[in-house]
Amino acid sequence: MIKSPKVLYGVERFFKEGVFKKYQGKKIALLCNQASIDYTFKPVFILFKEYFKKNFKFIFSPQHGLFSEKQANMVGSEDEIEPFTQTPVVSLYGPRLKPEDEHLDEIDVVFVDLQEVGCRVYTYIWSLYLLMEACEKKEKKVIILDRPNPIGSQIEGPLLEPFYRSFVGMDILPMRHGLTMGELAILFKNRNFQHLDLEIIEMKGYKREFLFPETERSWIFPSPNMPTWETALVYPGQVLLEGTNLSEGRGTTNPFLIFGAPYLNIKKLVFLFQKIFKPEKDGFILRPIAFEPVFDKWKEKRCYGFQIHVFDYRKFKPVKATLLIIKVIKENYEEFEFLEKPYEFEREKKPIEILVGNSRILRWLKGKEEIDLDFYLYYNLKNYLQEIENIRLYSQF
Repeated sequence: MIKSPKVLYGVERFFKEGVFKKYQGKKIALLCNQASIDYTFKPVFILFKEYFKKNFKFIFSPQHGLFSEKQANMVGSEDEIEPFTQTPVVSLYGPRLKPEDEHLDEIDVVFVDLQEVGCRVYTYIWSLYLLMEACEKKEKKVIILDRPNPIGSQIEGPLLEPFYRSFVGMDILPMRHGLTMGELAILFKNRNFQHLDLEIIEMKGYKREFLFPETERSWIFPSPNMPTWETALVYPGQVLLEGTNLSEGRGTTNPFLIFGAPYLNIKKLVFLFQKIFKPEKDGFILRPIAFEPVFDKWKEKRCYGFQIHVFDYRKFKPVKATLLIIKVIKENYEEFEFLEKPYEFEREKKPIEILVGNSRILRWLKGKEEIDLDFYLYYNLKNYLQEIENIRLYSQF
C-alpha cells in the first residue's frame, strides 16, 4: 500500500478534505496533462470524472498534448476524446492558445493542475496566463491545485523587458522565478486580472526552499524533454541553447543536461571553461562527452560537448552558467550561429532574443557591449523580490 506523502499537493487536499463538495453542482473544466497525478499515481482527470461525473465537461491540454507526446515547439495537438473517461480534450497549443468563448460558455469553473518547472520560458505558465485572461472576460472562476516549484525559491534574472514579450514571456518575470503555479496565478491576478475570481488550493507540508527531492515525491515528466528533476534544474539556462546551433541534447536520453556540436574542440573548451568555472564556487562540473542525436539539431551527426554534473544544487546558477558557455563558444568558433525565427509563434524576433529577453545581455552575448552580468541576473531584481514577498503562500523553512 502506498503511504500518504510528506507533502500533499493541492489536488490531494481538494479531495481528501472534502473541498470538492462545494463544486459538485458546477460544470467543470480542468487544465492538466499526464503528469497531473495524485500520490497513488492516479490521473487527476480520472479523479475529476469520478467525483464530478457528467458535470466534468472539458479537459484543456497544454503544449505537448494531454499525454506529453509531442516533441518540438510549434508542433500543436489536436482536439480529441480522452480514451479513459471519454471526456473531450480541448488543445490550448495548436488550433488555439486559449479557450474560446464557446468552451467557457458551457462551464462554471476551470481547475488548473499542472507541474511547472520554475522557468519563465516554460509555456505552461503562459497557458495559465491566457486562461486567466479568458476567464476574467467571461466571469468564470479559476481554481489552482498547487504543486511544487521543483527548483525551489531561488531567483535568477534577467527580468523580461516588455519589448520581448512572446509566448515564452507574456509578463515581466525573471528567468528563474522562484514561485509555484498558485503564486504565479496570484501575481498575474494582481497585475493584470484584478476582477478574476481566483482560488488557490495550497499544498500541505511544503516549504518554499524545498528542491524537488525534499518533497519525497516521485518525479513524473511534465514534458517529453524533462525526464528528471535535474533536467529542470539546468533548464533555465540550457533552454537558451534553443536559440543557437548548439544541440541542447534533444534527440538523446539526456536533454538539457548535455550540449555540443560537431564543430567543437572539447580539449580547447576544457581549458577555456576551467578558467571561468570553479567547481567549489559554482557547484557543478562540465564532463567532456561525444553524442549523436537521433532527431532535432545535428541529427545523426557526432557532436562533441559536455554533460553538466551539478553537485551543489544551491550554489549552481543555471542562467549564468549557460550564458557564459554561449559567450565562450561564440567568441572561439566562427561556425557558431544564433538561429533564425520563427520560434514559439514569434515571427519577428530571433529565438535568442525572446529567450534572453534583455537587450543589454543580448548585446553582451553578441560582443557589442561589456556589462556587469551579475547586476542583471541578481541585483536588478529588488522590485520583483519586494512584489512577490506579499504573495508567498509557503514559509521558507
